[in-house]
Amino acid sequence: MSGERTQSRDQDVRPLRLSVLDQSPIAEGSTGAQALERTLGLAALADRLGYHRFWVAEHHGTPTLAGAAPEVVIGPIAATTDRIRVGSGGVMLHHYSPRKVAEAFSVLGGLFPGRIDLGLGRGADADPVTTQALQRDRRMPDPQDYPDQLAELVAYLDDRPPPDHRFAGLAALPGLPGRPEPWLLGSSLESALWAGQLGLPYAFGDFINPAGAQIADLYRQSFVGCERLSAPQVAVSVAAICADTDEQAHRLAASARMCAQMSRRGTPIAVPPVELALRHLEAEEHTTLPARRMVLGSPTTVRAGLETIADEYGADEVIVVTVTHSHAARERSYELIAQAFGLRSGERIAQTA
Repeated sequence: MSGERTQSRDQDVRPLRLSVLDQSPIAEGSTGAQALERTLGLAALADRLGYHRFWVAEHHGTPTLAGAAPEVVIGPIAATTDRIRVGSGGVMLHHYSPRKVAEAFSVLGGLFPGRIDLGLGRGADADPVTTQALQRDRRMPDPQDYPDQLAELVAYLDDRPPPDHRFAGLAALPGLPGRPEPWLLGSSLESALWAGQLGLPYAFGDFINPAGAQIADLYRQSFVGCERLSAPQVAVSVAAICADTDEQAHRLAASARMCAQMSRRGTPIAVPPVELALRHLEAEEHTTLPARRMVLGSPTTVRAGLETIADEYGADEVIVVTVTHSHAARERSYELIAQAFGLRSGERIAQTA
């Protein structure tokens, strides 16, 4: 299957799209405000380098990541970039009213037509106390009605609520004719089915669950085409760090590995310096926590790794997420990846190698 997918991409001269998912990591010794400023700078760099889209994440109650409100950050990013698509990766819909999310992104779509993505997620983005603090009604547990929320939101975006829906008579969204492009983000069987049944493009989080190739196939099998999207569309989000050498990239990755380990233990931290992380990991060699998949190395190594994962998923787009303590190293990583894939002046160069 992997070979067939690669051959098809080469024959059609359809190179892999490259995009960015930024979580606004907070480096030890810096602030959340500085992390958000760096996100704006990274978006401008990604725009210049020729990446296809730039998504910002939503995480709450953590000292590791500052990106808590993607709908707030997307506007400034879109206003200070020229061509790159900008969106959420993603809005945690279970915290919010579908109507409010639809209106917010409709406004963004009206202001920046043809450039706004609405990525929707459901991940465990916060601890239980923070999750309850985000709820509007705290008298009862959050209802488990995510599929209904999705269907309602998609109906608003398509301007086609069912005639018998209790909100069918609401006014049209404010940003029309501009519309955001909805995506469903996921790493589970349920998300694949929901994306397929609603005719949504699907972005799979390989950096969360590296065993998702069959889930992506389930999405394709369950896909129901619609006017908005006639055929299934898969992107895969991959953790990667690129440096001048393989050894340098593996060293830089120590910071992200320590963060992931501490987070899974319930004690999240700011992104530590490399030397501190290396000492910690060396002292923790006996740990049984599995390391999450990351593509690490020189430009040649990283390109091969990203293409291999894309072929596993049958994806025509890779969304790269990079966490390092040094922001300069993070920028350099995205520069090297762009060079490895031949990005140039906002245009993709066909690669047949």
